[in-house]
Amino acid sequence: MKLPVVVTKAHKGKALQLDSERETITLLGPQGESLGSVSWELVINQILRLREPKVGSELRGQPRISLLVKVRYSTPEGKQFESRATGIGGGGLFIESNTPLPVGMELAVEFALPDRPTEWLRAKARVAWVCHKPDQYSFFPGMGVRFTDISEAARNRVVEMVHSMRQASGPS
Repeated sequence: MKLPVVVTKAHKGKALQLDSERETITLLGPQGESLGSVSWELVINQILRLREPKVGSELRGQPRISLLVKVRYSTPEGKQFESRATGIGGGGLFIESNTPLPVGMELAVEFALPDRPTEWLRAKARVAWVCHKPDQYSFFPGMGVRFTDISEAARNRVVEMVHSMRQASGPS
């Protein structure tokens, strides 16, 4: 089902396409080109999160920063990829990719933080959203992946890195 955007001036001419089988919402450009997709789960969680009181300025469940991180990932079928993540937080990564995987796909992910580049942290993740081309939020095409299974030690390492990088950069 396609829903045209006609009232929201900044996005007039675009459309939202609902795919009930894959449970995704895709933003279509004026010529019908895909600009990105998100899972219904992500939308539902965001709506529910908006109902929760915010703590400080942190709107996400986990803090995050822009940081270049080496990443390797594989699909359940065994396809393996190497890339870089340009955003990281306790909840997941943004992985650069010219061919992002579909929303909802499960991945095995390994990544190395800059302070210990030879130590690979492992997690299981799910593609939460994709960006097919650069936009105002992402300088590169890719996909946001949400950790579904990560050890407490690995998550703590990520969160500690995020906090130390935020403190080093000073008040925002």
